[in-house]
Amino acid sequence: MARIDYAEGGLNPPHVHPRGTELLYLEKGSLYVGFVATDNKLYAKRIKQGELFVFPKGLVHFQLNVGEGPAVGFAALTSQNPGTSQVAKALFASMPAIETAVLSKAFQIGDGDVKHLMDVIAKS
Repeated sequence: MARIDYAEGGLNPPHVHPRGTELLYLEKGSLYVGFVATDNKLYAKRIKQGELFVFPKGLVHFQLNVGEGPAVGFAALTSQNPGTSQVAKALFASMPAIETAVLSKAFQIGDGDVKHLMDVIAKS
């Protein structure tokens, strides 16, 4: 289990747990939560205090505090070692770096934009 504290407007950025499903219980506040299924369909909703949301194993998911003030959640995972990989960091801050041509083509953006994202994400 993990406690997650969200500042007002705070984001738990898109990430995956490759070895565990996550159940999030919202103790305080209001969150916009969601995951993207393997057919690229978004399943998202706003949850409020006392509600639960399930993020299936291996799917990209996120949480954003959309309430006034901080929010507090408790996550239970189905594995003692679920793993976590943040999507943006995995792509734009890997070591060694993925070649710019790969990311430029994948996202249909210019090399300069890829390099800018790499710089910004590496600093975060």
